[in-house]
Amino acid sequence: MKEVLLYIKMLRSQLCIMHYALCIVAASLLTSCLNLDPKDSLGDNLVWNKAENFQLFANQFYSWTRDLGGGTDYQNAVSDGVHSDYRSDLICTSSVNTYSQGTNAIPEKDGNFTRLYKNIYYTNLLLKNADGFDNQAAISTPKGEAYWFRAYLHFELVQIYGDAQILTEPLDIDNEQLYGSRNPRGEVIDQCISDLQKAVELLPESAAEEGRLCKDAAYAMLSRVALYEGTWQKFHNSNSQRATELLTIAKNAARQVIDNKHYSLFYNANLQNAGINNINQSYRYMFILEDVQDNPVGLMKGANTEYIFSHRHRETDRMAVNITHAMLANVCYITRKMANMYLCQDGLPVEKSPLFQGYTQAASEFQNRDARMDNTMLWHGEKYWNNDGKWRTTWTDDDLNSSLTCNTRSNSGYQSQKWGVECEVQDYYESMDFPVIRYAEVLLNYAEAAYELSESISDDDLDLSLNLVRRRINPNMPKLSNSFVTSNGLNMRTEIRRERTVELFLEGFRIDDLKRWKTAETEMPQDQLGVKITGTWYEANWTGQSRSLNGDGCIVLYSGRTWAQKNYLYPLPQDQRQLNPQLGQNPGWE
Repeated sequence: MKEVLLYIKMLRSQLCIMHYALCIVAASLLTSCLNLDPKDSLGDNLVWNKAENFQLFANQFYSWTRDLGGGTDYQNAVSDGVHSDYRSDLICTSSVNTYSQGTNAIPEKDGNFTRLYKNIYYTNLLLKNADGFDNQAAISTPKGEAYWFRAYLHFELVQIYGDAQILTEPLDIDNEQLYGSRNPRGEVIDQCISDLQKAVELLPESAAEEGRLCKDAAYAMLSRVALYEGTWQKFHNSNSQRATELLTIAKNAARQVIDNKHYSLFYNANLQNAGINNINQSYRYMFILEDVQDNPVGLMKGANTEYIFSHRHRETDRMAVNITHAMLANVCYITRKMANMYLCQDGLPVEKSPLFQGYTQAASEFQNRDARMDNTMLWHGEKYWNNDGKWRTTWTDDDLNSSLTCNTRSNSGYQSQKWGVECEVQDYYESMDFPVIRYAEVLLNYAEAAYELSESISDDDLDLSLNLVRRRINPNMPKLSNSFVTSNGLNMRTEIRRERTVELFLEGFRIDDLKRWKTAETEMPQDQLGVKITGTWYEANWTGQSRSLNGDGCIVLYSGRTWAQKNYLYPLPQDQRQLNPQLGQNPGWE
């Protein structure tokens, strides 16, 4: 924790604090959509005596959330980071990911640890100074933001390390608390819940500006935190009482967002596409909405009714990652496991459905499937755009004829189009927002929490939540119901988890879900596979394929994968343990 302590020491003078804060604020204003101008100067005696200065200080918090990539590791939700699907079982790339492979080691340093505690320090600094401010109503929003982000940051620590030190004061460098032991994860979660409940009381009913927090964002995060820890306690510790307490909080918080009716799933009937299934493309275009003409029907970000809280970007901002080229087509190796997760249009998995067309032809497995498969992946021969082509204001057949054609004879044979911008834009200047929290997650949180409370769920609760997500662009797919599960020999928990995996794919949830469900030990050691070669179109048409095949004739991308119990948590870095031996180490990493 040396870096944290030295940082706190540097900030002990009020003048240094505000100079630093204003630099951060100015930088964040250059790279965000928040239309707030920094004041010319703030003398030391004016720092905390105006409500607007509290808001100015809180603006820096908005740069700390998950994003498309780049920045600090815990923020990398799409490119490789602690929450990224690249560290899961569903995707891979040309090089081995040691975390996915189960071979990561104790690091000398870990930027997550120091950055999270530095940022917690700033939230505490605002809250400490807010206590003495004479007009509490005038600073309720920045106070609510500080509580929300303090919970967000402590929750990150729990997801990464488990037990963590709770800090609720901007402590001096010689404060013994900084050199103490970690708090048990349950205490940290309780602190997160308390902070989010305070945020609910303080934040506005609706955000005054796009990209700002509101009450629903606090309820939504509360549902995420409580669901995560509730299922962790259920499946790791068999603590039914604690699990019930937390899952009830998760369900009620998600229900509050639903009942408030401020958000809805994004859907536009005009986004119908003459693709292989002639299906609606609302799911795909939701993720790449910009405030320029970048889709067939001219929708801008304001049309998105689903993002409760997002990491905002502007057309003129340079992003930390060239997201289109990082995710489009054959860069992201989607696995056969992920492809097989998509249901058929009759609501049945591929191994049960008579609608499944098999793997014989290059695109046959895409027929009659969940429309999100087509929205997320490219099939062989499909026309698509990337951001290198001409500037488009129309998406006509003539345009399509001059676009790219997907050739799946590379990497896994499964290719991605999620996060692929379609209008010409300079690399690193894509300007779609990243959904830190979207309404679909809240609906799925509700369904899972409701089920795990009693290992049963009513059809009414399914219709209120999961079925809305499933049928957004699958209007003819049967609803998930208890009778449907029973009559088709399905498992309700499996189907609820399948829905979550498919809907939130490539948004930074899968590996954390496997950890909290305690299924990583089963899922992660499995070989990562590509398309089936033997007996299919690929056998004759992908003659240059050099990877080995398994017994079923499928490409083996990575084998020899392992998962030990210690991998459920990351190890604490060596430098922090040397500075504070009281931190200890996570089980299995000693």
